Amino acid sequence: MRVLITGATGLIGSKLSQLCRDKGIKVNYLTTSKSKIKKEDDYQGFYWDPKTQEIEKGCIEGVKIIIHLAGASIAEPWSESYKRKIIKSRTETAALLYKTLEANMNQVENFISASAIGVYPSSLEKLYFEDNNEKADNFVGEVVRKWEASADKFEDLGLDVAKIRVGLVLAENGGMLEKIKKPISLNMGAALGSGKQWQSWIHINDLAGIFLYAIENELTGVFNAVAPNPVTNKELTNELAKKMGKTVWLPNVPKFALKALLGEMSQIVLSSQLVSSKKIEEVGYNFEYTNLARALGDLT
Repeated sequence: MRVLITGATGLIGSKLSQLCRDKGIKVNYLTTSKSKIKKEDDYQGFYWDPKTQEIEKGCIEGVKIIIHLAGASIAEPWSESYKRKIIKSRTETAALLYKTLEANMNQVENFISASAIGVYPSSLEKLYFEDNNEKADNFVGEVVRKWEASADKFEDLGLDVAKIRVGLVLAENGGMLEKIKKPISLNMGAALGSGKQWQSWIHINDLAGIFLYAIENELTGVFNAVAPNPVTNKELTNELAKKMGKTVWLPNVPKFALKALLGEMSQIVLSSQLVSSKKIEEVGYNFEYTNLARALGDLT
């Protein structure tokens, strides 16, 4: 089997590409950097530039499944221009893929898109499942709505579509963990806001594993990619400090201070999503990391 991956050189994509190759699945990938193009039998790079609508047509030859991971980081300052970039980097890239499939003979059957649990409204009590129809009334909610709508369009081409709603990614290099570790390493760690907000986390190995499982089993529909045991922000902060041999002695960073420092972007750290992993487990995925302490032990 051959797959096409966008965002293949990023945090999730690089891990997934390696898993695919280890399983004998050949990878085509799209990149905006010509210096990152490799031409190996099981790992072939193709150039694209979504801004100018340029794409190497050969990227879809022999491809059965497309995995769409491309998208600008939401963990950068949210100027109005950057907010537009966050949305366009997800929707315009999908639109270029759609146009390419529509205009060229191909064998693509499945489209698997990354998404985010930020689509769920913030709540300290509600447990969210994939069939929940409420959507967060904030910028992240808007991003995910447009992101998923751009994925759903591929059904018009007769493709089966899967959307993987990603939680807080724990990885050694990159992701939110890297940002959380910095103040703790300086003995300046503290819970954020009330500290009671739920953090539905996932180890990078399991996240890549879920995408691989979706490829191998041709999953369709929406799936939450979160570990079975979410924790509060305070629990995450304390557990990480413990693993790093540090103490958390400062009071919680108040909500007003975070809003003053981060502006609208503070919703990322203050929102609470208690999200269920039941559906992906019911279709047969077995998590490697179900416990936060063990996950952090592997990464710190």
